[in-house]
Formats: sequence, C-alpha cells, structure tokens
Amino acid sequence: MNNLKEAIKKADNIVFLTGAGVSVPSGIPDYRSKNGLYAGMSSPEYMLSHTCLTREPEKFYQFVMENMYYPDAVPNLIHTKMAEMESKKNVTIITQNIDGLHEKAGSKKVVNFHGSLYHCYCQKCGMSVPAEDYLKSDIHSECSGIVRPDVVLYEEAIPERAIDQSLEAMRQADLIVIVGTSFRVSPFCNLTDYRNNKARVFAVNKERISLPYPFEMIENDAVKVFAEI
Repeated sequence: MNNLKEAIKKADNIVFLTGAGVSVPSGIPDYRSKNGLYAGMSSPEYMLSHTCLTREPEKFYQFVMENMYYPDAVPNLIHTKMAEMESKKNVTIITQNIDGLHEKAGSKKVVNFHGSLYHCYCQKCGMSVPAEDYLKSDIHSECSGIVRPDVVLYEEAIPERAIDQSLEAMRQADLIVIVGTSFRVSPFCNLTDYRNNKARVFAVNKERISLPYPFEMIENDAVKVFAEI
C-alpha cells in the first residue's frame, strides 16, 4: 500500500479503471460473485440484452427496475478519495459501473465506459428523459415511445466517444490503478494495451488478477487501501 501511496504522490496523470467492486461498499451488488446480481439467475445476460429490450420491453423494464437501480446509494470512501485527488492531480476515471456514484462524489473527468442508468432517452423520438420519470414508467409521455437507459447492453457496441476518451487518457497516464474488478471483460480489459509504456500499473482487488505485463498487485479490500491514501 505504501508503494501505491508514493506512486500517487509522484504521478501527474492518473487513470483509475474501476469495476463493480468499487460500488459494493455502497450497497450495490456486483454481477458474478456468489452474492452478486447474477447469482441463481438462469439467463441474466438475456434480460440485459438488446434482444430482450426489443422483443420483450416489459420483461426488460421489470428486470432493470427490480435489480439495477439503487437511487438511494451514496458514494463510499473509494469514490470520495478519487474525487478529492482531482484538486491536486490530473485524474481520469474510466468506469465499468453504470450507477453514477463517481459523479455523485464530485469527480468531473469520468468516462462511463458502459453508459449510465441515469441518462435515459426515448427510442422513438430521441428525447432525453429524466431518470426519475423512467423509474415510474418506460413509456414516454410525449410520444408513447419506449424509454431506455443509455447503457451498453449485451449485443451492443461501446460508444466510440467513450473509447476515444479512454485511449487518450491511457496514453497520457503515468500511473494506472485498476480497482475493484477482475479485469476480464473485453474491451474494458484491453484498454491497458494502449497505455503509456512508462506508466506504472497497480491493481487493487480482493482477488488476485492476472495481467500479461509487469504490475503491482494489492490483494486487499479497496476501502481499506484508499483509507490509507
């Protein structure tokens, strides 16, 4: 942990790559752990797919309402520490999470790689719809179109803008910190292939991860690690 603390002090351009483990302390379950969102479900990937949204919008909406939204969740210490660093460093957060907690914590440079549940729009007219309205109904009051959250579903591509912003940040970073993710989901896990080769890479995760290049592993609870930063 001391190595990471020292690396953060010395770095000018930091990129945090964050996954579901960062939001678990805020009461939002991850996806694939034994107590995660997918536990005991037979076809969760289908429920969060473009096909389900198109063919069975009612089923999609019910699943999302029951399992994805945690509007009362608040940022935890990991989120707030990352936000605080922006006042002293050039910090970019590239997150797999779709819960908006990095922004709630005050972070400004956030790339929502998989979109955000709190950006919603009507598929018929294209109009933005407040998430508060979507939580009440997926039917757009203006045109009776189906509203959806602006998140990347299974079978959908990552937005080009998110990829461009991520690659630019990776090229500029002199420190990359992977936090709360097994780092196996592509293309998110491929972002480090485009890193500045001089950048130091750390991973903070409860379970050890494997990477095909030199990095420093901190196998610990990220809350404990960030409490000491």
